[in-house]
Amino acid sequence: MKLWGGRFAKDTSRLVEEFTASIPFDQRLYRYDIAGSIAHCRMLAKQQILSSEEAETICAGLHEILGEIEGGRLQFCLDLEDIHLTIEARLQEKIGDLAGKLHTARSRNDQIALDLCLYLREAIADSVERLIGLQKAILDLAKKHCDVILPGYTHLQRAQPVLLPHHLLAYFEMFQRDIARLQDCYQRTDVLPLGSGALAGVPYPIDRESLAQELHFASISRNSIDAVSDRDFVIEYLAAASLSMMHLSRLAEDLILWSSSEFGFIELDDAYCTGSSIMPQKKNPDVAELVRAKTSRLYGHLVAMLVVLKALPLSYNRDLQEDKEALFDTVDTLLSCLAIFSPLLQTMKIRATRMRTAAEADFSLATDIADYLVRQGLPFRQAHEVVGKMVSWCLANGRTFADMTIEDYRRFSPLFAEDVYQITVETAVAARDCPGGTAPRRVGEAIEADEERLNQNAAWLQKVKQDIILPLIFRPHQT
Repeated sequence: MKLWGGRFAKDTSRLVEEFTASIPFDQRLYRYDIAGSIAHCRMLAKQQILSSEEAETICAGLHEILGEIEGGRLQFCLDLEDIHLTIEARLQEKIGDLAGKLHTARSRNDQIALDLCLYLREAIADSVERLIGLQKAILDLAKKHCDVILPGYTHLQRAQPVLLPHHLLAYFEMFQRDIARLQDCYQRTDVLPLGSGALAGVPYPIDRESLAQELHFASISRNSIDAVSDRDFVIEYLAAASLSMMHLSRLAEDLILWSSSEFGFIELDDAYCTGSSIMPQKKNPDVAELVRAKTSRLYGHLVAMLVVLKALPLSYNRDLQEDKEALFDTVDTLLSCLAIFSPLLQTMKIRATRMRTAAEADFSLATDIADYLVRQGLPFRQAHEVVGKMVSWCLANGRTFADMTIEDYRRFSPLFAEDVYQITVETAVAARDCPGGTAPRRVGEAIEADEERLNQNAAWLQKVKQDIILPLIFRPHQT
């Protein structure tokens, strides 16, 4: 007999049981479900809705079930649909009909919302922790190779020389925005939905504030209908994770290009590459390629959840069961990609000479030569035209700026003097000495500022970890 089966005259079709069951994937919520149940039970006793003895018996049974699940001694089956009914049915086997009192003043609707909030708070903290690890790997690389110059690119064409740490710190900025988005998402996840019942609240004198305190929530939900049907916090995480993966994918693409023979800027460590079954010489950047591909899967989860929710009437609908697989896979995928990318960066070799050679080629100093003419009094648009004609002449004659004599320069403008040869990739980089620029002084300032932001991120994480610990499931009930 189903725990909800009193109204039904027939057994559920096996096909329906298989089709509707969520226990194959929501079993991973067992810790959060038990934690919420223990907190709920203690609140019922505090409010004298249950006796202290009843609460002690129920909580002791839940502790035992926790041990059984973690010890692999509890079998999950489709007959019990989901993690909530699985735990309640096992509790009934242990303590009899008293188990039925645990569900007083709550519904599976607010119960699953609570479980997801508890789960996602931890997932957000784990995601931020791994993003911090990736930021640290980027900073370490930037400090280790602080004077390396490479070509910056636009349209995948060599554009202007930049410092390698300046390029790397662009990704630090991206991941910093990802952390900020996750921190913001955490605020809206850190709201207690329990006590909303099925949709209308509950007709018992419950104390939601004490529940929030017990479970370390910052606040309680303000509307019961919204609380049981809200999955905005799930979508926010999916969106933040998708952006993080997009940034990882862009970094992966840089590494894939840079590790090719055509670029040759880096060499990825053997431990993070694979070979070919037919071509013995191959060393493939498969880790970076898979990160690039997995990004699309996360996009799919985000779009799927948006579509699930776009036409749902209030309040709870079974469609919301589809949130879990999308969320779980997103969390698992993001965490695994972040975990593997940090050591991939830490172990790769930088080919500084190859980077510098590329930065000096393909007329990457053209803008600096135009700026030289500007400093001599020529309007920039005219200077741009002069240097453009120089480039065209060099290409037609198989020359570079370095090959040009001073007479060659003066064929294009009498403003050129011998000091034009003082323009190098070093002076070009140093000239960009504006805030946010690639000059060594500015990059040094950026590294110092980013180290401070890294410390701030770590401090936020430490504080949050104190809130998401669930000590109540490990300590005995106290009256």
